Amino acid sequence: MTRTDRPVAVFDLDNTLASTAHRQHFLEGKPRDWDSFFAAAPADPPLAEGVALCRETAEECDIVYLTGRPERCRRDTLDWLAAHGLPDGPVHMRRHGDYRPARQTKLDILRRLGRDHDIRMLVDDDELVCNDAEAAGFTVVRARWATSSEALREAQEGEGRT
Repeated sequence: MTRTDRPVAVFDLDNTLASTAHRQHFLEGKPRDWDSFFAAAPADPPLAEGVALCRETAEECDIVYLTGRPERCRRDTLDWLAAHGLPDGPVHMRRHGDYRPARQTKLDILRRLGRDHDIRMLVDDDELVCNDAEAAGFTVVRARWATSSEALREAQEGEGRT
């Protein structure tokens, strides 16, 4: 395949474009209530800093969304992106049954995208994802504008659910 002319910017969703603060309590107990956590995602408020960066970046780059959300959340995710006026772009989601840590699943997708596209940057809040992407040679913008959640961080790394 031939590389496309326009560079690509890759944006995470949770705690990069969408605030998950209102639903993180579903992850604090044991067992974690994943069904409720994802069912509440359509009510996520947008994060102004992330949304502004995404819109600004879309002037020069094609936008690709890369999330650890499971594929079953695709309709809600597409509706949320449209409702908040975010640029069109493909959405890469976690396949059913894939519980690898986010840093592994996202890096695999970034490498695959990089075969056909010049990836300008990855914007993500997960420090481990950011560290591994930088180590692999990608330019990273660390989304530090959302309130971090230890429960969410443990879930991303230990359970591979988001």
